[in-house]
Amino acid sequence: MWEKLRVVFTIPELRRKILLTLVLLGIYRIGFHVTLPIIDQEAIRATTGQGSFGDFVDKVAVFAASNLQKATIFGLGIMPYISASIIFQLLGSVWKPLEELRKEGETGRKKINEYTRYLTVALCFIQSWFYLFAVMQPRNGVGMIAEQFLSDPTDPTSLGFGWQLTSVLTMTCGTIFLMWLGEQIDEFGIGNGISLLIMAGILARMPGAMINLIKNSEFELVGLNPSRTGIETLIVLACLFVAVVVGVVFITLGQRRIPTQSAKHVRGRRVYGGTRQYLPLRINQAGVMPIIFASSLLMLPAMLFGAVAAASWLGEGGRSVFVRLSGMFGGGLSFTYNLLYVVLIYFFCYFWTAITFNPKEMADNLKDYGTFIPGYRPGKRTADYLEKVMVRITYVGAGFLALVAIVPTMISSSLGVSFSIASFYGGTGLLIAVSVAFDLVQKIDSHLVMRNYRGLLEG
Repeated sequence: MWEKLRVVFTIPELRRKILLTLVLLGIYRIGFHVTLPIIDQEAIRATTGQGSFGDFVDKVAVFAASNLQKATIFGLGIMPYISASIIFQLLGSVWKPLEELRKEGETGRKKINEYTRYLTVALCFIQSWFYLFAVMQPRNGVGMIAEQFLSDPTDPTSLGFGWQLTSVLTMTCGTIFLMWLGEQIDEFGIGNGISLLIMAGILARMPGAMINLIKNSEFELVGLNPSRTGIETLIVLACLFVAVVVGVVFITLGQRRIPTQSAKHVRGRRVYGGTRQYLPLRINQAGVMPIIFASSLLMLPAMLFGAVAAASWLGEGGRSVFVRLSGMFGGGLSFTYNLLYVVLIYFFCYFWTAITFNPKEMADNLKDYGTFIPGYRPGKRTADYLEKVMVRITYVGAGFLALVAIVPTMISSSLGVSFSIASFYGGTGLLIAVSVAFDLVQKIDSHLVMRNYRGLLEG
């Protein structure tokens, strides 16, 4: 392996791409810690880890490449751009003009990217306003705005409109800059820029989480006690981490290979075609999108019920009802939360697969290239068979996604470790990290194979 890594850095073009990618990721990590001056960082650090708002920002930060626990210039992360891309991908399947634009090739793709950037700016304005409004609200009697920026010292929320607009523009420019960094990595670096930014944000959380785990651990035999972290808990966490990573790798690379055969045709004295190949269908066709959608939807009820439960106009009976509802959707070992989580993951797996996988188009492409699946006639019969296979393997992929998604919640609740540590044992963070790592290795392998070197994963 060391010899292969040495070969990677002996290729000038590949070495330049890797170093440029590392420099751009370093710039992202520097801006990650540049805070907005109007917010009292000590106050927000002391309160964002509490209540439903703290749980919300902790879960969103996993897949947004952001740090919502500190109001920074990159506070929104890359999530507005991802949201805009998802919106246009969904519209491209149901809106005829956008679908025709996608079929125009490179020209249509550039036009869609332009529209995506415009929508990203609009989403940045909306999300930054809402985020600042949520951050500026006093919590537990503590004001979040720095005193020198208050227009009325007696009102902890009296921030002038000019400073609010400045903060919104700053956070918007931060997200646009991150989008630009991702595009520069795509063009001049190596790997998918946006995915690498998200992966860098996920992996940067790991050292702090491990340090906190070690600090709060007791290196003695205390049993699997949720209130105490002993040697047994550390061993269980290590074994679970290895098992989950192996499972994620297996499902990420898992394929259903459908045998295909090309038709024979004669040109002169030579016979062409007739070769047997296979059509690979990924088991986890939807990727991490079902977990992102499902977790985002389930965050809202807990926040809304928690906010209503804190209202002063509710009586004692009404307040207790909303507190109970907030607990049901608050995660942990709640049966209602985990059941809805699994159901939504299955729903979004089939929904996203139906949007991104078109069996009729794939069957037509096979027919155009003179390829067919043995035992099935080209056209509708082939499309029906591909759809039946995809329905079956999507069921398996959705089941695994549901299992991986609830692992962090179960670990956090049953073993008594924080969610920042448990998030590395499953869910969106681990799936993104594994998928991006394999994509990066494949990009490096393509450069090595092109120069007649052995790939990183070859024996």
